[in-house]
Amino acid sequence: MDSETREKIKKAVRELLEEADMNEMTEYKIRQLASKRLELDLSESKYKAYVRHVVNAFLEEQKAKEEEEEAAGDDNNNNNNEFDDDGDLIICRLSDKRRVTLQDFRGKTLISIREYYKKDGKELPSSKGISLTEEQWSTLRKNIPNIEKAVRKMESHTM
Repeated sequence: MDSETREKIKKAVRELLEEADMNEMTEYKIRQLASKRLELDLSESKYKAYVRHVVNAFLEEQKAKEEEEEAAGDDNNNNNNEFDDDGDLIICRLSDKRRVTLQDFRGKTLISIREYYKKDGKELPSSKGISLTEEQWSTLRKNIPNIEKAVRKMESHTM
């Protein structure tokens, strides 16, 4: 297989993997979708092995990224914790007025994405925002690739 074909296959497979719901996607499905995209029968053994190689390399990269992010998260959780005036853990600041916090409310852990305002020198949460249970947060996280895909699709229609 020539290097140009290898690059086209690699690019198509990686793009498909980046867009895919990894809980549903299989190597076979990737091969089928890439075959259609490239108008090339990737079920032939010479291509099949290369597609498998690209998929495995992608999965290894994803695994390494996740481990790196987990390690960075562990580092952030050691002594660098920042708390707001209510004692809630500030995970990150999205802007001057918006932040993501982790809080305990009536015995439930909530992830809050909320706008804050200042009053009497204190930063207080406003009603503008959302608090998610752990289950809701998990559902949102699993659907981030779908949300990003929809945003890309919407953006491509508005250009």
